[in-house]
This record gives sequence, structure tokens and C-alpha cells, in this order.
Amino acid sequence: MSPVEDLLSTLDLEVLERNLYRGVSPKVGWQRVFGGQVIAQALVAAQRTVEAARPVHSLHGYFLLPGDPKVPIVYEVDRIRDGGSFTTRRVVAIQHGKAIFAMSASFQIEEEGFAHQIPMPDVPRPEDLPSDADFAAAIARYAPDPVKRYFERPRPLTLRPVDMARYFGKPPTDPRQSIWVRTNGSLPDDPSVHRAVLAYLSDMTLLDTALVVHGRSVFDPGLQVASLDHAMWFHRQPRADGWMLYAQDSPSTSGARGFTRGSLFDPDGRLLASVAQEGLIRARA
Repeated sequence: MSPVEDLLSTLDLEVLERNLYRGVSPKVGWQRVFGGQVIAQALVAAQRTVEAARPVHSLHGYFLLPGDPKVPIVYEVDRIRDGGSFTTRRVVAIQHGKAIFAMSASFQIEEEGFAHQIPMPDVPRPEDLPSDADFAAAIARYAPDPVKRYFERPRPLTLRPVDMARYFGKPPTDPRQSIWVRTNGSLPDDPSVHRAVLAYLSDMTLLDTALVVHGRSVFDPGLQVASLDHAMWFHRQPRADGWMLYAQDSPSTSGARGFTRGSLFDPDGRLLASVAQEGLIRARA
């Protein structure tokens, strides 16, 4: 399978019973399951219990334990509420008999109403930036071996940072970064698939934004870095196989935690989604 087909297979959960699903992790050599995968699979499980006319508008999740990529993950969906306009679901991801992730998600019938948004940052277009091969070469300078191997082989996503200077020993003084991202192939037209892929990629590079101003990286062996929670709001229907700008900033790091925010825009400047995350950033003894 192509990398995109492999991603779609990862997000296509097995039905075990009503409200019970099972997902697997790709064998890419990671020591723990990628957080974006767990978010996306939990969202897929929740979406399977909600009618298509009610797309997800927000999700809030907590990472409880590191996921084991060698064994399947069971997702249990609790149908908390089916209201006239809103539907609420709670999903718990389970491995080895313990919860590793818990998420609440809210769905809403599509309605018209007031509309405004913040403008997209004025940044270079993806076609004017170094290729993803250049980005992979830059990442390889700092990344541990499993990450290097990941970037050396075909991947489901293309990442093009607006500012490559930080990857060549020139960290910025401002805790902000913008990255263009898209899948490396076409996706089905099913809107729920694009929302799941958007949730998958929303966990990428966020904590790095909290570290860059300190001249450190999530790949730094002297740091213990892990996502603690993740929140996401879907404003407009995305098309995840087209370019999207992921504009990120980190308002604060304190108490061994880093807080980051992200805004996802399409090339026309439409705000597709907003993200917030706090992660553990702890110096190892």
C-alpha cells in the first residue's frame, strides 16, 4: 500500500460490538503510539456512532498512558447525549486493560449564522519553499534513529516549514512557527475522513513550538517530552489532501509544561480549525 493508503487503513477501525472498535498502529519503529493517531482513531470511533449530517465541531482529549504500538487499541464509545441540535460522545482508548486516552467530542447539525475569522499570516506559499526532502534532511541532523528512518521512507504527509533557519542552528527568539502540510496523495471525498486526517496531523510539531525559543527540540535526549492534553475546534470543512497552513505559537512554558496553540488555514485563507495543547517538557536527571 502507498503511505496514504496505509494511513487510511490505520484510521479504518474494526467493529467488535456496538460502541466497541479496535485499531492497530503502523509498524514504523516508534517506542510509543503517535498521539495524533490515537486522537484520530478515537474521533473515527465517535463518528461511527453519529449520523453524517452532524459533523464534529470540537473535541477535548487527555493522554493518560503511553500507547504500545505492538498491540491493538480498543475504543469504547459512550453515547452520552443525542439532542435536537447537538450530539455528545465520550471515547476511552484501552490497552492492556488500562485507559491510555480519554476524549469527549461534540457534534452539531449544520447551521447558518454569524461568521468572521482571523486573517491567515502573510507567509510564503508552499511551492516557494524548500521541498519536503530538504526538510527531512534537516530533521535528520537532530532526530533519533527511529525518527530518521521515518523521514527516510515515503510518508503519508508532506511538511514544509516556512522558516528552515531553526533546523540549521539558528533558533528564533519568538515562539512561533508556520508549516504547510498536506497528505501525499488523494483522499476519499467522505468529509469524515478529512476531519479524521486533520485531527491526526494536528498533533504534529506543536510542542516543538514551545521549545524552539529555548533552543531545544522534541528530539533532545536530555528532555522528557509528551503531550498531556489536546483540544480542537472544527470551524469549516477541511480538504486534507490540499495544502493547509498550520500557524502555531506558544504563549507560555512553566511548571515543566509547555502550552501551544495552532490555526489551520486553507490556501485561500479560510480558517479550518483551531488547536490547543499542553505538553510535558521536563529535563531528565
